[in-house]
This record gives sequence, structure tokens and C-alpha cells, in this order.
Amino acid sequence: MTLSRQWRVRLPPGVRSPFEVYVNGVRQELGADYRIAGGELLFERELVQQKLGPKAWLLGFWGIGTYKRNDEIDIRYEVGGRPMVAHALEVIPPSS
Repeated sequence: MTLSRQWRVRLPPGVRSPFEVYVNGVRQELGADYRIAGGELLFERELVQQKLGPKAWLLGFWGIGTYKRNDEIDIRYEVGGRPMVAHALEVIPPSS
């Protein structure tokens, strides 16, 4: 695994093991789908996040869909026995 081809997601403050990682609602497995280093989740597969521009947002508001890829990374964890979810975390693409 080369560092330049890894998509990274920073772990939010307060997240401690054990926790669950989801990409687009599908649970990911440590070792098979991602690994952890330096407070970040590291993925070898491409992750894409696209922000909706004003035109796409307006079309969506009126029920006209946009078909851009937008991977959402969520982490489920517990704090003091209370379930928590960090939703739609930022993806950091590989550096060029």
C-alpha cells in the first residue's frame, strides 16, 4: 500500500475503539477495507465526495435528481455507554 494512493478520513475527537465504519451505509471491516494510522482511517479504494453546486441543489429541491457520486463515511461509536454517530465525514484524497 503506497501512501500516495490512500484516501484518508480523520477520526473525530472522542472516537475510541471499538467503533464501526460504514461507507454508503455498508459496514467496512478493519484490515480488509481500511486500516487505522495516525488518528485516520486509510482506504486503498477510491472515495469520492462531490459538493452540490447551486444549480444541482436547485434541481434536487424540485425533485430532479442529480447522479453524481458522493461517498458518505460514517462512524458508529459509544461515549459513556451512549451510542453516537459521526456522519458524512470529510474524505481527504491522495496527494498528487
